[in-house]
Amino acid sequence: MSESPFDDPIEPTSFDLIVIGTGLPESVIAAAASTSGKTVLQLDPNDSYGSHFASHTLDDLTCFLNSHAPSTASVTTSEGDYTTLDLNPRSLYSHIETANYAPEILAEHSRRFLIDIGGPRVLFCADKAIELILKSGVGSYLNFKAVDGNLIWDESSGGLCNVPDSRAAIFKDKSLSLKEKNQLMRFFKLVQQHLAAASDGEDNESSKISEEDLETPFVDFLTTRLPHKIKSIILYSIAMVDYDQDNSKVCKSILKTRDGISRLALYQKSVGRFPDANGAFLYPMYGHGELSQAFCRRAAVKGCLQVLRRPVISLLMDKDSGQYKGVRLVSGQDLFSHRLVMDPTFTVPLPPASSPPDLPKESLKGDKRKVARGICITTRSLKPDISNLLLVYPPRSLFSEQDTSVRAIQIRGGTDGGGLAVCPSSMFVLYFSALCDDAEQGKRLLHAAMNALLTLPVSGNLESGSTVQSEDAVLKPTLLWSMLYIQEITTGQYEHLISTLMPDGNLNYDDLLDETVLLFQKMYPDEAFFPETPSEDIEGLSLED
Repeated sequence: MSESPFDDPIEPTSFDLIVIGTGLPESVIAAAASTSGKTVLQLDPNDSYGSHFASHTLDDLTCFLNSHAPSTASVTTSEGDYTTLDLNPRSLYSHIETANYAPEILAEHSRRFLIDIGGPRVLFCADKAIELILKSGVGSYLNFKAVDGNLIWDESSGGLCNVPDSRAAIFKDKSLSLKEKNQLMRFFKLVQQHLAAASDGEDNESSKISEEDLETPFVDFLTTRLPHKIKSIILYSIAMVDYDQDNSKVCKSILKTRDGISRLALYQKSVGRFPDANGAFLYPMYGHGELSQAFCRRAAVKGCLQVLRRPVISLLMDKDSGQYKGVRLVSGQDLFSHRLVMDPTFTVPLPPASSPPDLPKESLKGDKRKVARGICITTRSLKPDISNLLLVYPPRSLFSEQDTSVRAIQIRGGTDGGGLAVCPSSMFVLYFSALCDDAEQGKRLLHAAMNALLTLPVSGNLESGSTVQSEDAVLKPTLLWSMLYIQEITTGQYEHLISTLMPDGNLNYDDLLDETVLLFQKMYPDEAFFPETPSEDIEGLSLED
C-alpha cells in the first residue's frame, strides 16, 4: 500500500469502486470487487491498516479511540457541475476509562503490544470467516493458534469451570454428577441424530426433532430435558446466547430451537476440525488486525490501488440529479467512481434524489445497542495450565440485575507455549465485552467481571495478589493496566453509497460477514462473491503449535 504525502496526486482518477477505510468489511469488499475484475481504489486516512478492526500498540490505541470526536454540522457547497457534501466524523467511542498500575514497565514495552479494538473475538474452526479465508486464498497471509480453554463462571462456587463440550470433556468433568453426565450425553446424542438425519434427507421422523419443537424457544426445549446448570452451559457457553433466555421481560432476542441446534452444530463441527486445534476456537497470530491486512493484500494482488494517509473530506454529487459522482481528498484532488463504500467513521446527509435503478434506496435494520469493551493486561494466567482461553459469565451469575452474558478471552504474549505475539512473553491480555443500553450499565458489567477475576497490586508489588477464598485457594492475576470504553453499534446502509459495519457484540464474524456479502451483492448482483477458490481444503490454513 502506498504511503504517499498528501500532495502526491493519485493516478488514474476514475474507478469502478472507491473504498474509504481498511477495516475488515471494507477490505473484504475491496478484495471481492478486485477479484471480480473491478477497478478499485482503497483509501485510508490513518497510517496503518484495520480502521475499527485494527490491532494497536497501547499509545496508538488511546489515540485512535480519542480521535473519533462528536459530529459537526455538514457543509454543502456548489461549484461547477458538482455539489460537495462534507464528511463528518461520528462519535463511535465514549466513556473511555484508563488505569495504569505499572507505568514504567508498560512504557518500556509499549511498542510490543498489539491490542484489538473490537475484542474479544475468536474464530470458530468451522465458521464463515474460516470458510471465507480458505475460499478467498488469504489463508497464506495468516497464522493461527488454538484457544484451548472454554470456561464458564460458576456462581455457586465463585470460580471457573471447564465447559463439557465433548465426550472426553464430559467424562473428565469433576463438577458434574454421574446423572448430569448421562443427561448431557443423551442430549448431545439427540442433537447429533437430528443433524445426521437432516443432512442425509432421511424421512425417519423418530431421528429428528419435530418441527413444532424447532419453532419453540430453545430455553423451553432445554428446560424439559436438562437441569439448570447444564442448560446454562449449553445456552451461554456453546450456543453463545446474549440475553437471559429465562426472563422474557428483559430478553431482547429469544433464540428458537432451530437456531440453537444450528449453533450447536457449528460448535461440534469446529471441535477437532484442525489437527493442531483441540478445541473449537482459533486466534490469529499478532491479533485480529491481521485479518483486515490479509484481505488488503489479496485486493492488492488482484489490482486494487491502495493509499494510506489520504483523508477524504467531501463527496461530489451531481448538481442536477443529486447522484454520487466522486470524492475530494484533503489535498484538493477529485477522484471519481461508479460506487462508493465508506467505513462507519463517516456520516453525510444526502440531498433528495431518486436512487440509481440498480441500487434500491433502502437501509438495513438499525441497532441502538452499544457494546461495553474492556482490556486488561496481567502477569499471570487465570488458569495456570491454560495459555489461551474463552470465558463466559452467564446472565445473573455476577449480580441479580445482570441481564446479558459477559464474555472474556485471555491471550498469552510471546510466541512460546501457545503465545500469540500480542504482548511481551511475561504478560497476558484479557478482553471483556457485554451488550448494554448505556454506559452505566455497560461499565457495571465490566467492573463486576474484572473484579471477580483480578486484583490490584499491593504496595507496588506487581507479583502480589489477593486470594480467592475457595477450596483450591486460587491466586488471582495482578492487574497492570486496563481500559474500558463504550462502542456504538452501526449497521450497513445502502442508498447512493454504502456504509459498512462497526464490530458487533458477537464472538465471531458470521453476522458481520453476512451483511458484508449482502452489501456487495446489492452493488454487484451479477458478480460472484470470490469466484476463485484456490484453497478450499484445510491445508490452506496455517496453524502453529
